[in-house]
Amino acid sequence: MTIIAALADYDNEITAAVTLVVAVGLAEVVDHALLRRARRLSEAVAGRELSAVANTRLRLVRRLLFALIILIGVALALAQFPAVERVATSILASSAVLGLVVGFAARQTLANGIAGILLAITQPIRIGDLVTFEEETGEVEDVRLTYTYIRLDDGRRLVVPNERLAQSSIFNHTVVDPRVQVEISVWLPPGGDATRALKLLSSDEAVEARVAEVDKEGIRLAVTTWATTPRARGGEASRLRKESLERLREASLSFVDAG
Repeated sequence: MTIIAALADYDNEITAAVTLVVAVGLAEVVDHALLRRARRLSEAVAGRELSAVANTRLRLVRRLLFALIILIGVALALAQFPAVERVATSILASSAVLGLVVGFAARQTLANGIAGILLAITQPIRIGDLVTFEEETGEVEDVRLTYTYIRLDDGRRLVVPNERLAQSSIFNHTVVDPRVQVEISVWLPPGGDATRALKLLSSDEAVEARVAEVDKEGIRLAVTTWATTPRARGGEASRLRKESLERLREASLSFVDAG
């Protein structure tokens, strides 16, 4: 009886703690259920994983529902305390003034949140797209409610507020075609046989070569092909560079063999 009486003294605290735990658990269950359901529908309808469009929108919906459930749980937990209820009543009585103060203080956060929703709906960028923003090029890793994460070519992450993305011009390399053009440069010595080199480098149907620059130091040839995804760009560029140099070396057209 002593333990029960002691617990009764903390009835509100226990109820609030249980409410928070249930809210977190429910949010996790709903989140995982949405993800599993979306994947099953995608496999049943399209026979493959979620598209970039669906994946971007699904992430936003999941996060909004998760935040909403947690917010409701926190509100119900706080409602267990009479003191909090009195404070809430006083706050509601001056809601107009409070709304102005909170709105002004959180203007930037609200703007980023609204921009995140607009980005998810209109989708000028999607998860997995290769984009260039303010002279930085990388793959979109995640579009969150307030920030977008872009993985740059050197492995760094560029974190951009969604409001800036919504107000700025973004060059999306893969919004129409998921393939990405890969270009590498190889050099011929001054006076080198560019015609023969171009023929060698363009022997594959998927590869194109052109004279990009001629100066006193030599002739620069630009060799291009296509990578199937943005993530495959690095490997494709390395392979193309290696094969191009080998062909020029075997034909005695490179700097080394000419030296």
